[in-house]
Amino acid sequence: MGPKSKIPWTEASWNPVTGCTPISAGCLHCYAQAILHRWKRSQKIELHPSRLAEPIRWKRPRKVFVCSMSDLFHEKVPLSFIVDVYKTISATPRHTYQILTKRPERMCDIWTYPFPLSNVWYGVTVENQAERWRIAHLRSIPWAPGAIRFLSCEPLLGPLDLHLVKGGIQWVIVGGENGPCARPMEQEWVIDIRDQCVSAGVPFFFKGWGRGNHHREIEGQRWEQMPAQTPAIGAGVVSG
Repeated sequence: MGPKSKIPWTEASWNPVTGCTPISAGCLHCYAQAILHRWKRSQKIELHPSRLAEPIRWKRPRKVFVCSMSDLFHEKVPLSFIVDVYKTISATPRHTYQILTKRPERMCDIWTYPFPLSNVWYGVTVENQAERWRIAHLRSIPWAPGAIRFLSCEPLLGPLDLHLVKGGIQWVIVGGENGPCARPMEQEWVIDIRDQCVSAGVPFFFKGWGRGNHHREIEGQRWEQMPAQTPAIGAGVVSG
């Protein structure tokens, strides 16, 4: 993948790891697996050491989605390679790195190497109530100035109570599933999460309805809020 990304909440994709294996309901129609299939690649985890230095060559600061075609914290990604990824992140403080995982247990085990980095946003996917446990793992990551904890509720597969009033979450993304077999996302689920975010003062980003519906409005309004870089501990700060 090149440095530019079509994902609206980021600016670049960086894939030092590709390939993944399903772990929960949200993986059923994963876009990354569809792309890898078109490329005639399997679910096999592949490491790409030659890509580790890519962000170093990007001079303009940008938001970078790490491993958009995989999960950095997959159990088959060696710790030594994750450390190499962190070394690049540490060497490029001009960039903001967005790391999204469905495996927060491993993320919490190793997030501190070599030290908490303020240019990293840590996120977990929460597609339904069954996966809400991931939020507790995310909240357990100690807060660092500039760092962000975020939730990606995509594909949203059911109603969700995110317990945002507990604090510790600075951003929420919601989106529907795409593709020929996409599962429906109900409007009331989306509105309820938006209202939870508004009530808790947490920035809310709506990525779209999915299922071929390219409209990105909720009740006639776009929601594309981004978190501030230095939120107060336990609170979200709306930017934009």
